[in-house]
Amino acid sequence: MRIALDVMGTDEAPASEIAGALDALEDQDHLTVVLVGDEEQIEAALSGHSGDFEGRVEVVHAPEVIGPGDSPASAVRRRPDSSIVRGVRLQKEGEVDAFVSAGSTGAVMAASLILLRPLPGVARPAIGTLLPTAGAPTLMLDAGANVDCKPLHLLQFARLGDIYAQDLMGVERPRVALLNIGEEPEKGDELALEAHALLAGSGLHFVGNVEGRDIIQGACDVLVCDGFVGNVLLKFYESVAEFVIGLLSREMNRVGADFDLKEVFRVLDYSEYGGAPLLGVNGVTIICHGSSPPKAIRNAIRVASQAVSSGMVAHMAGDLSQHAESLD
Repeated sequence: MRIALDVMGTDEAPASEIAGALDALEDQDHLTVVLVGDEEQIEAALSGHSGDFEGRVEVVHAPEVIGPGDSPASAVRRRPDSSIVRGVRLQKEGEVDAFVSAGSTGAVMAASLILLRPLPGVARPAIGTLLPTAGAPTLMLDAGANVDCKPLHLLQFARLGDIYAQDLMGVERPRVALLNIGEEPEKGDELALEAHALLAGSGLHFVGNVEGRDIIQGACDVLVCDGFVGNVLLKFYESVAEFVIGLLSREMNRVGADFDLKEVFRVLDYSEYGGAPLLGVNGVTIICHGSSPPKAIRNAIRVASQAVSSGMVAHMAGDLSQHAESLD
């Protein structure tokens, strides 16, 4: 299996990406990682690592970088030699099986939409992200790709999330829920009301509306919302994690408590979950946080590998084709 990795995206690029890639190669002996970025910087970073990775690491020179201030769609067209565009194009041309990047989210999305194209039956691909809960993580989508959605889009998100939960989370019959301001079907705005009706008749294991307080209790496996709400929720989740860890650390220092915070860190640490998949395009694209450490890169490569091994994209395409009538 061949995974392309944009090595120019994190705050510590390319060191963080390369360290994560080499860790992934140690974990998975079936992988080859194609490092996409400035060749000189890549070779310099690789020289600082030991290990026998001969034949399992390749370098594709991409001298340009799309920055956070660039307009995503125009940058994709104006900078064909950027690490993001070159990486996605490798997948389009069949040179690699998946693409992982911690670069500009907008540019990764734009390149994937332009080059890989959405799957038939998908009007709006969505970003899925895992939220920690009291039980297993919950997949939330959309996490920010689509801030203005129609009810049909939320139904499509649910179908994409249902397949992801089956193939990558190992949930046989995922519980799908709609994020709302109340549990009753008649609660919410026009979008929520119409989406609830569509989901209730979708054939999915729809468990109804869930409120914000229910998420952390593990009330569902797949949580559906528009990208505006989803991104607000995601950023709040990230801030709460830092807040809780800070409180625990302060209290431990104050009372001299002798307990291990490692498990708290593990559950709340986003790097445990790797990257967020862009679901609904004809390929495997994993989007990582810009501040991703090597562990997050390693886990993002693992997620990409699992998506390829499970045949997730073909599974989604088949399911969408089967339900094409309801998605028109």
